[in-house]
Amino acid sequence: QVQLVESGGGLVQAGGSLRLSCAASGRTFSTNAMGWFRQAPGKEREFVAAIRWSGGNPYYVDSVKGRFTISRDNAQNTVYLQMNSLKPEDTAVYYCAATTGWIMSQKSEYNFWGQGTQVTVSS
Repeated sequence: QVQLVESGGGLVQAGGSLRLSCAASGRTFSTNAMGWFRQAPGKEREFVAAIRWSGGNPYYVDSVKGRFTISRDNAQNTVYLQMNSLKPEDTAVYYCAATTGWIMSQKSEYNFWGQGTQVTVSS
């Protein structure tokens, strides 16, 4: 099993920044990549960004490209999501997830999920 704990959410004004953290523990060596997803009220959970533990280019949904940056600290088993130029439409519960699979943008590929952290962007 892999346990994931997110932190760093909060309330911010439009144009502001937040950094989310996701600390992984347990059998992290069994996972291939980490991802961030978000779910707004009344909407499906959607992919935001993902990165492999082994390196390579990260993946982003088009709506956050140029504003969000995903990074990892392998020594700390921690993944970060730096969110800049936040918009009200970024308001959602953000979830960290881990996958043993290879298609990093697909929610169904993820085996382990955190409890989520709320991000609210006011206009």
